[in-house]
Amino acid sequence: MNINLINSKILRQFWSIVEQTQSSTLLGLNDSDLVKLLLGQIENNKTLNHEETSTLTEYIYSKTLLIRDLAQARSA
Repeated sequence: MNINLINSKILRQFWSIVEQTQSSTLLGLNDSDLVKLLLGQIENNKTLNHEETSTLTEYIYSKTLLIRDLAQARSA
């Protein structure tokens, strides 16, 4: 994965969306649906090219455990 293809603005926006999304939603979705939800939220705010979309999708998949850990901590 080449994370350099994702600019810092998109990464900040992504983690902001994770924080704003209800914990129950993040915990209740399977990996594929979680990635689709978060990617869709980014794409609602910014048009991504194919390479950015592909790289961000890979990045989100690589962070699903961390996303769920953060959601679990928030809901505790």
